[in-house]
Amino acid sequence: MAKARANNLKVITVDDRFIGADGNYMEEVPYIGMSAEKIGRQMGEALITEIKNRGWNQNDVGFMVTTFEELDTTRERTEGAIAQAIEMGFPESRIWKAPIQQRMEIPTALDAANTLLTRHPEVKLWIVGGPNDNSVLGAVRALEGRGFTHENAIAVGINGTDCIDELRKSSPTPFYGSILGLAGVEGYESSRMMYEWIKDGKEPPLDTRTVGRLITRENFITILKEEGMMD
Repeated sequence: MAKARANNLKVITVDDRFIGADGNYMEEVPYIGMSAEKIGRQMGEALITEIKNRGWNQNDVGFMVTTFEELDTTRERTEGAIAQAIEMGFPESRIWKAPIQQRMEIPTALDAANTLLTRHPEVKLWIVGGPNDNSVLGAVRALEGRGFTHENAIAVGINGTDCIDELRKSSPTPFYGSILGLAGVEGYESSRMMYEWIKDGKEPPLDTRTVGRLITRENFITILKEEGMMD
């Protein structure tokens, strides 16, 4: 940034933020990226809305949240989902975390989910959320291993990229959908802000956050085509 300023260059960071010598985010550099909390809340809203659509009694449902709290972004996503679920009336006492060790991948998430399922054999209806698609898919595999299907389990991931093969399966699985990150929006908006900054001297906001779109088996092809992610 010192070099950019010395040469009168304008800088906007997209998706990842610059970190200064003090280890903190460089708040003075305009940034555009996904809102981890808002996307987490979208996931929570999708889960609770589907519960209500199915007419399930929330007091009979367990909410499994696969977590990786070592990273701020992933923690903000899952905490956002939990907060949204509670605000929509889901009982906090029936929300349980399944901490993932090391990496947010299917095998580690499967192990974390199995540990939680062993502790709660009484739960016959499950909803599942997590910080990314693979962390949720691991929980789905654990549920399937115990006889759960799309009829008694609902899972929603985040990113919308690692779940496409799951949504393409000929028969539905407990994986209901995912919150797709809108990279195209970030690209478009950052270009627009840069153009206006150069042409009109309009400085961009220091912090711009985007949200995602829910994709499911029914709409994922249409949405991916709209977002330029599928031919």
